[in-house]
Order: sequence, then C-alpha cells, then structure tokens
Amino acid sequence: MLGKHIDRGVPTSTHHFIRARLPWVVAGIILVALSLRGPIIAPTPVITNIQADIGLSSVAAGLLTGLPVFLFAVVTPAASAIIRRAGPEAAVLLCLTGVLVGTIIRSLGSTPLLLAGTVVIGASITIGNIVIPVLIRRDVPWRQVSVVTAAYSAALNVGSMITALGTAPLAAALGWRWALTAWGVLALAGIGYWLLLSRRRSPALGDDAASGARAPSSPETSGRDAAPGPHAPSSPETSEAPAEMLPPGEPDTAHATGHVRRIGWLLALAFCGQAMAYYSVTAWLPALLADTRGLSLASSGASASLFQVAAVIGAFGVPLLAARAPAWVPVALIGALWITLPIGLMLAPGWFIAWSLIGGAAQGGGFTAIFSIVARVARSSAEAARMSARVQGIGYLAATVGPPLAGGLNTATGAWTAPLLLVLAATVVFTVGGVLAARFSRSAAE
Repeated sequence: MLGKHIDRGVPTSTHHFIRARLPWVVAGIILVALSLRGPIIAPTPVITNIQADIGLSSVAAGLLTGLPVFLFAVVTPAASAIIRRAGPEAAVLLCLTGVLVGTIIRSLGSTPLLLAGTVVIGASITIGNIVIPVLIRRDVPWRQVSVVTAAYSAALNVGSMITALGTAPLAAALGWRWALTAWGVLALAGIGYWLLLSRRRSPALGDDAASGARAPSSPETSGRDAAPGPHAPSSPETSEAPAEMLPPGEPDTAHATGHVRRIGWLLALAFCGQAMAYYSVTAWLPALLADTRGLSLASSGASASLFQVAAVIGAFGVPLLAARAPAWVPVALIGALWITLPIGLMLAPGWFIAWSLIGGAAQGGGFTAIFSIVARVARSSAEAARMSARVQGIGYLAATVGPPLAGGLNTATGAWTAPLLLVLAATVVFTVGGVLAARFSRSAAE
C-alpha cells in the first residue's frame, strides 16, 4: 500500500501527491483500454454492409481483423522505442490520437483507405498494448498491481462487447461509415483526459519516481529490501524498484537481470499459448457451434459472446485468489480452466454454454496473470517496456498463426477435433509457461 513505507528521502507531500493521483491514473488506464480492442471488433457486425457498399473482397474483409493482430507482433519493437524516447504519457496520447485518426480514415471511402485506416489503428493500439503495463509498473503499488491489471483486462473485454453490440444499431440508423466513426468518441475522450492528467503530474517526479522510486528505504524496509536513493548512482536499466512496490521480504537478488530475463521468456511462452487459444476460439467458436449443435449464426454468435463476457469474472478472480494463495496457484487454476474448454467441447459438446463461460473466465484471468507478473518483476519502466514488448511481440505472432491454422485443420479434416486439439496444445503451453514464471517470480521469497 502506498504510504505504508514512507521513505525519508522523499518529501511527504510527494507521497500525498502519489496517493491522490493513483485513482486518476487507474481511471485513465481503463479509458485507454476501451479503445484498444473495440476498433478491431467494430467492422465485424457490419462487414456485409461494407462488402456490398465498396465491393470489399473476402480476403480484404479478413484483413480488417487479422491485420491489427499481425501489427501487434511486428510493430512492437518500434512501439517500445517510442515509449522509451517519448515517455508513457506522450505514448498514451500518440496511441489514442492514432486510433482516432485511423478510425476516421477507415470510414472515408475505398478499400485502400479502409485498409490504410486499419493499419494506423493496429500500429497505434500496439503502442497502447505496451505502455499500459509500463504505467501500472510505475504508478501502482505492488499489492494493487493485480487488481489494476484486472480492471485493465476487463475494460478490454467491455470495450469489445460494447462495440460488438452497438455497431449494428448505429449502422441501421446512420450507415456503416458513421457507425465506425462514432467509436472514435472513446479515443477523443481519452485524449482529453490524458492531456489533463499529464498536467497534474508533479514536475519533481521522474520516470520511475512516480511512486517513490529510487528513494531511500525506511527502517522497516532496510537491509535486503532497501532501494537506492534518488541520488544513488544507478541507471534506469538496473536500478531497483521502490520498497513499497516490492513484496515484503523479497530480496534484491531475486531481481537480478538474468532472473528477470528468464521470467520474461517464460511469460512470452505463456502468452503464445494465451493469444493463440484466445484468437482461435474467438474466430471459430460461432462456426463450430453452428456446425456441431445446429445453431443459427445469430444463436451461435450470441452463445460465443459468453466467451467474451465471462472474461470479466476471470480478470477480477485472479487478484482475489492471489491475495490468499501462492503466486503460482491462480495461474495453475486459470490453466486448468483453459484446458477444460477444448476438452469439454470435444467430449460433451452439448454443454457448450458452460464451456464458453469457463473458457471466457480463463482468457480474462490469463491476461491478468501474465501482465501482473510483468508489472511486479520489472525493476524500471524501461525494463517493463522491454519485457512487455517481448511478451506481446512473440505472443501476438503466435496469435496470427492460430486462427488460419485452426481453419485449415477444419477444412482438411472436415471436423472440429483437430482445431480443438490445437487449442488444447496452446492452453497447455500457457499453463506450463505461466506456472513456471509465477514460481520463479517469487522463488527467492519462498
């Protein structure tokens, strides 16, 4: 908790500023999250209108959702560099401005403009994907990291749900172009909010000092938990996190560069499984239910939407469990829920509503668990940006492979068993990588 350890080298007024600013930062993170998935989902409810209006091919229609995910992977290194050079606040504003501009371009006219706007949106969202874990690491006390990450994960899914439900009615009233443009209001609101929030940032706070970083520790946190003071010779790459940002009793050696790097690679492995499973299920669950259960496309789509809605339960379930159990337990439970989804659909497809809810809770909890660990183990904002970039770059590259591979397996076999086995393999990868990363992140303390 902020204020539990008052560092003697940091003025009390600074700590009061940090505590007062935290709710505003969390609200800003949620507002950004609403614009990080909705713009990708927006065209899907009106894709037939778009195709009929401008003669969009099926391949180009697929790019409207597939291209942003591909850009998440390939633009990640550039996004990380932008964040390091411009700073988190400027990166947030660049992300939201890009989303707004891309949304407008996408709604203007021909297929080239539609795809160009999609590229701008995907590249801009990539910056947001990377910078949010940096902000959480910098501004949120370690005890609240999981809760704030859960709120971020839930807001991603709420943004998708609102956009999916609202685009078609807007298109019926205003046409598809204005329906897509209308969601730019969320980005515009975010821009205004973060401009005001940036002005509230204390000029005395540096990149890592926003939460008392680099301050001398109090007697309660002296010894192995001590963090170097603001005038100690240290670089942003190697300096330790502040005392109140670390779990009590966690030794400095637990944050050695090699140890953190190992955790980062394990999280990248876990996110490969998470992203591949999520995007494969999102892409093909409606078709699977239509084929295997005889549901109409509308009914199968509504049933599959439970997979998105239940993510909110999983996102907030992780911090609740993490407060009462060892670090690896929430990840193992989420992995078990993930694994249940493909096995359940293969062995008892009639229970598809239950499997959709269980899988949805797993995907929301998996995202929260992975990026909570990123925010906790990173020792500086620069390291948080690098780790987040590595995890997401590798994971989203796997996500671009998952849906077409699952579709190809369905076409080749004429059944859904092989695609579900692919999802099962991905969920096992998530579980192994995530559990190991969680154990290593607390191994020294345990």
